[in-house]
Amino acid sequence: MSQSDPERVHRNIDANTVIRWLIVAIEYAIVASLMLVASIVLVRSLINFLSHWNEFPQSVVSAIDGILVVIILLDIAHTVFGHLRASVFPVRPFLIIGILAGVRDILSSSAHLALSGTLSSSDFRDTMISLGVGVGVVVILLLGLLILRFATLPGDDEPT
Repeated sequence: MSQSDPERVHRNIDANTVIRWLIVAIEYAIVASLMLVASIVLVRSLINFLSHWNEFPQSVVSAIDGILVVIILLDIAHTVFGHLRASVFPVRPFLIIGILAGVRDILSSSAHLALSGTLSSSDFRDTMISLGVGVGVVVILLLGLLILRFATLPGDDEPT
């Protein structure tokens, strides 16, 4: 071994450590950003809800939609933070987040149908397509969650 070999190994270790710390810093920045966005969405949803009493049914739907977005953002932040602590990539929480997002879309589409007095035929068709896609996504993700549940061996539990 020449004199430069230990130095090269030491430089590679230092580069790997720097890259690893950079990735962790970016992941923490992502979690902080998600928390900030969730806080802003929650505050704006509450302000919009409280300031639009004359449009009560639509403001309720808008508030529920905003709260569901906050729940989704918090679930993503929780999953990323869990990944940081456990150094594994959990699939189950992302399936649940996808199911929540699909349910949010279904609720938004059905509220749009219920609260819109008269819809043109193209708006009605678009809303029905949105409902169908939302239901399809939720069913497929639920099947994935079911498959994951039965495919996991007793000692292979993922951290949630």
